[in-house]
Amino acid sequence: MARYGTEHKQRTRRRIVEVSGRRLKAGGLAASGVAALMADSGLTNGAFYGHFASKDELVAEVVGDQLAAQRERIDAAITGSDSGVEQVVRAYLSPEHRDHPAEGCASAALLGEIAHSGEVIRTAYTAGLLDVVDAVAARLDPRDPSSARVTVLAVLAGMFGTLQTARAITDRRLSDELLVRGVDLALAQLGPGPTRQNVEGGTT
Repeated sequence: MARYGTEHKQRTRRRIVEVSGRRLKAGGLAASGVAALMADSGLTNGAFYGHFASKDELVAEVVGDQLAAQRERIDAAITGSDSGVEQVVRAYLSPEHRDHPAEGCASAALLGEIAHSGEVIRTAYTAGLLDVVDAVAARLDPRDPSSARVTVLAVLAGMFGTLQTARAITDRRLSDELLVRGVDLALAQLGPGPTRQNVEGGTT
């Protein structure tokens, strides 16, 4: 029997996590069994337990990985850009994001199922989500990010719901209009913030 080194095992585990992220966001937690997740990764069902003790452990790692990647994308978008937060909101509530759930946000794709999952998954989600929240809060109020934390969390929750609804309804025109209105509401709730005040008021 072939024995693989630690590096090979880490690469394989990483591939499982990445591929499973797309499958879970596209099909949901309940509809994506271990066999399907492993097949997508090009591995046998029996190989799963060489990497994870349970499906919940895999899902928790996928959720954490997805949110960490989202945080990195947000950091890249808002760093050095006066309109970074607005760009993030507009990209999130866009027809492109709505139409490609497998490549998009784990919260909008999986939040309902995560809420009914075990503690290990919800703990991973909580930690990852708060990292995303804190990235945005630090941009909105660099002097006191904690004061903006709950506001950002509430706005993000609204954005998740808007995207979920836009995906669910069959009226395409109404779905498009909902996304546009969602952008307006999110930006209004976030307020001008220090960065947008500087731009609009001409201050530095």
